[in-house]
Amino acid sequence: MPTIDPTRTALIAIHLQHDIVGADGAFAPFFRAEVERTGVLDTSARVLAGARQAGAKIIYTRVAFKPGHPDLVANSPLLGMVAANNCLLDGTPGAALVESAAPADTDTIVTHTRITGFHASALDVVLRAGGIDTVAFVGVATNISVEGTARIASELGYRTIVLSDACSAGSEAAHQASLESLNLLAEVITADDLLSALTGERAAG
Repeated sequence: MPTIDPTRTALIAIHLQHDIVGADGAFAPFFRAEVERTGVLDTSARVLAGARQAGAKIIYTRVAFKPGHPDLVANSPLLGMVAANNCLLDGTPGAALVESAAPADTDTIVTHTRITGFHASALDVVLRAGGIDTVAFVGVATNISVEGTARIASELGYRTIVLSDACSAGSEAAHQASLESLNLLAEVITADDLLSALTGERAAG
């Protein structure tokens, strides 16, 4: 694929938080089996490190609520589960980012209270202030927050990329269906494809 200018690119890691991807997290019954099967945390950590080294901007989006969830609008089953499980409370271990893909001091963390990273958050402002015109996504879940945020990015005019092997969903079928849907709105490539494009090197194999 053509090279990608790292100075105008942001790699956005979505919801790599203990309550969502952790072995003992509130949403482990939904997502953990696929997280483990696909090795998505290791792949995400590798591509985050490589993109960071290449000079791309690294952004983490995390969903977190005030104690008691006064800022939670539970208008969907998924957000209803947040309230029912009393999880993703700001300042608690469950809302924290996992250590295996932890941010560096130079990275940006955007906190929000909705399913997607753009709604009622500083994400678009941060991207535009940094001169970013290309965004690539890793994280969980492919068919929920990754797809939702990628769709908005496409609508906002960003070149949008989804890394197929650095995302996972509750099932392989849900993951693949989401990627198929996103194919018309984004470039669906692998982590190695992105790293090769950022460094101007041809992908191995």
